[in-house]
Formats: sequence, structure tokens, C-alpha cells
Amino acid sequence: MILHYDFQQNTDSIKTPIVFIHGLFGSLSNLGMLARAFAKTHSVLQLDVRNHGKSGHSPEMNYQLMAQDVVETLDHLGLQHVSLVGHSMGGKIAMRIADLAPERIEHLAVLDVAPYAYQQNHHDQIFKALLAVEQADIQTRQQAIDIMKPFISEDMVIQFLLKSFSKGKWLFNVSALYAHYPDILSWQEQAPWNKPALFLRGTASPYIAKTEYLDALMRQFPQAEIQDISGAGHWLHAEKTTEVLAQLQGYLA
Repeated sequence: MILHYDFQQNTDSIKTPIVFIHGLFGSLSNLGMLARAFAKTHSVLQLDVRNHGKSGHSPEMNYQLMAQDVVETLDHLGLQHVSLVGHSMGGKIAMRIADLAPERIEHLAVLDVAPYAYQQNHHDQIFKALLAVEQADIQTRQQAIDIMKPFISEDMVIQFLLKSFSKGKWLFNVSALYAHYPDILSWQEQAPWNKPALFLRGTASPYIAKTEYLDALMRQFPQAEIQDISGAGHWLHAEKTTEVLAQLQGYLA
């Protein structure tokens, strides 16, 4: 599947283009604060992954397919060598691409996720809210907010989800995401990627906190550098943009 994308080509740059891959329920704009900073020095590609944003919907969804989608999109654009920056689910997609097409990846930066099959369901209430809106046949954002509030207490989360609400419909494929949520949590361990990689974790986030997460990370990415973003949760790029950018710029320079 060739994905919907926004490709900002920097014709003055000879540096490796950077691909930004968003997380679950997101869209290509989610890492925009990072992409805009790098557009001054690199060509940057932002993607909507399958079943999100303006990319195609499919009943099938797993990391092998999502990684293949990105590679097909790179082929479509004629990009042979790229660096990858992925957040959460997008980080897992980036890690799978490093296994699928290792010769094409120059740098790999992963934001707050480990190559691990997580067991915790962090999104049950979000799915309930999304399905309630989908079934209500509404038109306005305010109607959507009123329906979601009993399920989701954090206004920031509601506003994030509403970025993918248009003309009374969710842009993402709610039924496919719900059906494949176990696949999104899962991970099939892969061969070691023997290049330096950067993993950023929020110190207030649980996603790379446990010993078993770190062990899995170092088995598959033995040259990885793990850097803490102090005080940040899972949305570290939004909460601590300056600190995240400083780490990425040091690694991707």
C-alpha cells in the first residue's frame, strides 16, 4: 500500500532524508513539531500509516504489513536511503523496517516504546469512546466531545483524537484498529540490528521502564543508546519538544 504522505524536499541538503512515523490513533501531523525543525536541514517525509489519516483502509493490520507499506511508499518516492523516527506504534513500525530493509536505514530513532509484546490494554476507554461516536451519527466536534467525555477524562486526549475527526466521521478505521489491537500490542522478536540506534523514553512513562523491556531492546538493538527525557510521559515529543529535538539533532546530525 502506498501511504498518504507529506514530503518536504530540501533541495539544498545532501543529508539523508528523515521519515516520521506516528503512533496509534494519530496522523502525519503528530510529529510535525519535529519534522518542521528538521526541514531546515533535511528532506522530511511524514506518513499516515494504514487505517489512519488519509491512507487506505484495510481489514488486515500487523507490523510486517505496516513496514512493507512504508517501504513501498519510499520506492514510490525514489528514496533509497532514509533515517527513521517513530513514536509508539510508529516506533515499532520503524524497528520492523530496520529488519525488513536494513540496508536502506541510516539512523533509527524510537520514541518511548520497546520491541516487546506488551500485555496491558491502555486504550479500552478510548475504543469505547470512538465506537460510541461512530454509532451516534453526529456531525459536529462538540457533539463528539459530549459523547467521549464519560469515557475519557483527559481533555488533551480528546483533542488529540479529534484531529482525526472530519465531517462527522473518524478518519481512522476504528473497526480494524479494534480487531487488530492485540497485533498492535504484540511483537515478534527479530534479528539484531547492528547499527547505533537512539531510544528516547519519558521518565514518567511505563513503556521502557521494566527490566524485561530493556532486555528485549538490547537483544535486538545491541548498539542502542537509551536517553531519558526527564518529567515526560508517553507523549514526550509534545511535552518536552526542546529536549527531544536536542537528542534527535545530536543523533541525526
